[in-house]
Amino acid sequence: MSKKPNYSYIGIAFIVLLFGIIFIPKIVDRLQNNDISRDAESRSTNLKGATGEKSSDLAFINVGEGARKVPDFSFVNQNGDTITNKDYLGKVYVVEFFFTTCPTICPRMNRNLVEIQNHFSDFENFGVASFTINPTHDTPEVLKAYAQNYGMTNPNWHLMTGNQEDIYSLANKGFNLYAAEDREVEGGFEHSGNFALIDKNGFIRSRLDDFKNPIIYYNGILAEDETDEDGMTQQITILKEDIAKLLKE
Repeated sequence: MSKKPNYSYIGIAFIVLLFGIIFIPKIVDRLQNNDISRDAESRSTNLKGATGEKSSDLAFINVGEGARKVPDFSFVNQNGDTITNKDYLGKVYVVEFFFTTCPTICPRMNRNLVEIQNHFSDFENFGVASFTINPTHDTPEVLKAYAQNYGMTNPNWHLMTGNQEDIYSLANKGFNLYAAEDREVEGGFEHSGNFALIDKNGFIRSRLDDFKNPIIYYNGILAEDETDEDGMTQQITILKEDIAKLLKE
């Protein structure tokens, strides 16, 4: 007695054959044209930066509804030129607030920044923005002499002076980096010893700590071989690492 054909197997075989005829050539074509890899890349959480490279793992500092950008500013630098935040677009840069007669932390901060400047001397898109919190004394001429004394040679390093109220607003509100006039303290002014790191699009960036929270700012006082009396370790090394990451974005 002959067996009846198993139509279920015939149907499955027909479907497999149809799939091969229709879809396999398309898959081969997409592999040859790298379309599959592009699709996978487009779903990646690593977004592309302005240069076309993948963005780094550095966090954006979110405030309110979005990532915090450097506020608009306009001041005069050590050469008498007007510098705005737009002059830094396309550059990775470090921000500090200081004053030239500071007897305590400013010399240490600026020696560290000169070390960072020299480390990235081959990069035309790296810079520093230094804002004096004593603009009455720190004229462009004073700032230029200060820059020469410290060896601040990067053409993208602008030491800026201007209206004191505007500078203090930029520090305290724009960056949340403390700055104040206080005749009770040595030097007559107080300010944060931290550095802010800014990417090419003007966003404040930082690495994450062990608990996946952004460190926000980098300690600018301790040199690379230092640890303070409280056991805090220096952050210049990680700042250099993070600058390098942003330069690749």
